[in-house]
Amino acid sequence: MDKITRRLLIQVKKMQAGQIILIGFAAVILVGSLLLTLPIATVSRVSGSYIDSLFTATSAVCVTGLVIADTGTHWSLFGQIVIILLIQTGGLGFMTVATSFVMFTKKKINLKERLVIQESLNQLDLSGLVKMVRYVVLITFIIEGLGAISLATVFVPEFGIKGIWFSVFHAISAFCNAGFDLMGTVSGPYTSMTRYVNNATVTLTISLLIIFGGIGYPVFIDVARNRKFKKLNINTKIVLITTAILLVAGTILLLIAELYNKKTIGDLGVKGKLLSTFFLSVSARTAGFNSIDLTAMSQSAMFIFIVLMFMGASPASTGGGLKTTTMAVIFLTVKSFIQGKDEIEVFERAIDRNTIRKSLVIFVIGITASLTGTLLISLTQPSFSVMDASFEVVSALATVGSSLAGSHNLNIFGKLVIISLMYIGRVGSLTLFMAVLTGSNKKSKSISYPDGKIMVG
Repeated sequence: MDKITRRLLIQVKKMQAGQIILIGFAAVILVGSLLLTLPIATVSRVSGSYIDSLFTATSAVCVTGLVIADTGTHWSLFGQIVIILLIQTGGLGFMTVATSFVMFTKKKINLKERLVIQESLNQLDLSGLVKMVRYVVLITFIIEGLGAISLATVFVPEFGIKGIWFSVFHAISAFCNAGFDLMGTVSGPYTSMTRYVNNATVTLTISLLIIFGGIGYPVFIDVARNRKFKKLNINTKIVLITTAILLVAGTILLLIAELYNKKTIGDLGVKGKLLSTFFLSVSARTAGFNSIDLTAMSQSAMFIFIVLMFMGASPASTGGGLKTTTMAVIFLTVKSFIQGKDEIEVFERAIDRNTIRKSLVIFVIGITASLTGTLLISLTQPSFSVMDASFEVVSALATVGSSLAGSHNLNIFGKLVIISLMYIGRVGSLTLFMAVLTGSNKKSKSISYPDGKIMVG
């Protein structure tokens, strides 16, 4: 046993940061899936299929929210605790949790571990990483705690002592942008937050938790340190402005698309219409909650929802998607090209070429993965229309968790496709995309070739 442990440690030391993160997330998913396979994890006390447990564990760790079975009615208290712990681990990040344990035991964090932390938090340098991990954990628990207290003002009077568990579970799920809920026990399976479509406390609390979780920890720290907008760094400014634009634009577009749809918001008052469309706009960008029936939305609203899912949250956050900064850089690149500028500028700063190239590669990979996944689901799932398939695929890849046709209707192949997309969506931006950009990390000799003329457009 000692020899096996030593060999494993030697192999880990040889791995690159991205590889460690990949294996770390996979290990957490594996442990979670085994725990969810236990009879004690279900209400019926009967073990389900391993593929369903693996799907649920992947969805929880990858903070997605797609489910094979309704969380509130299928999983026991033990199963729900396992799921929320997996969500918290996935939201914080594997290395953040591991580093927290190391700091708790007062052990020193070596250079290799710092490199993995740097990769997992998507940071540019090694300085202040350990301190940042402390901030990440502190920010998470404070916001989740405040969110749970706010939700408890509604859930405890309504459900009694069970309302405390409901408040904690949904606060963690919302901040981690996971979308898992327990409302199946009170309003029916797969109903999410439709019960509270007119409740401002629940709707706005969950919305704020989702927004705070999706903004990103570096933004929190920068705002806390500098406070004034002019003093904020360029990343924070872009995140805040892009997030605000997407929230407002998403709300307005969804309101226009669903205004007269009596199956969704048509019969609601002004308050209900604004709350539900704002909640939908917030949740679409990687959270997975819903306060209206998504299957009853118009085709145009479904399309808007897919676009919002694809864009996603911000870097170093609990959310997924292509990220707000990626979309902002692509937009600025197109704008500069149209204006005939040699450099791409924003806030009196030039964006370097590597950032532009990385954004374009991430965008192309995202489009390719979405199209490939949609094709595979459309070909292998007879009950899924193209809209259902594309919605499910983008939801998985962007770690959103919303579904039209229902993930429980997928066959084994479909479940494996969605599992793969959820995993790529959670760790791909940290490993797969960088691997595409840097290759084997072996620097080739710089050779300059004459320009080749290619006709485009």
